[in-house]
Amino acid sequence: MTSTSQEKKFKILVAEDEEDIRELVYITMNLAGYEVLTAKDGQEVLALATEFLPDLILMDVRMPKMTGYEACAAMKEIEELKDIPVVFLSAKGQEAEIQKGLAVGAVAYILKPFAPAKLTMRVQELLSGIVKEQE
Repeated sequence: MTSTSQEKKFKILVAEDEEDIRELVYITMNLAGYEVLTAKDGQEVLALATEFLPDLILMDVRMPKMTGYEACAAMKEIEELKDIPVVFLSAKGQEAEIQKGLAVGAVAYILKPFAPAKLTMRVQELLSGIVKEQE
């Protein structure tokens, strides 16, 4: 068995209400070798996070039923979910919005549009921190 087959395959949950962006992020993360699950609104991401227990969540800020801010804040109140890193994906890059995202518990804020290669690189950076913490 090779060392790569023994390595843990990170799980990423992608929450995005716009189907084309959701599919782009899904394909990008899948091609990077991650196990990926998708949600189309804030309530669904909360339910799937509880069931899936991902290593990282990539989440849009503005979604139906529950915003990304609300979903992130709710996750931080749930013992099993509170330590899962959340990264917001948003077209809104005002400093106040970024600060609000960080205040509710996000670890990063990536502005749309983004290059898939840069998104992959940022996710790898964040997940490498998880590997270091587990060693």
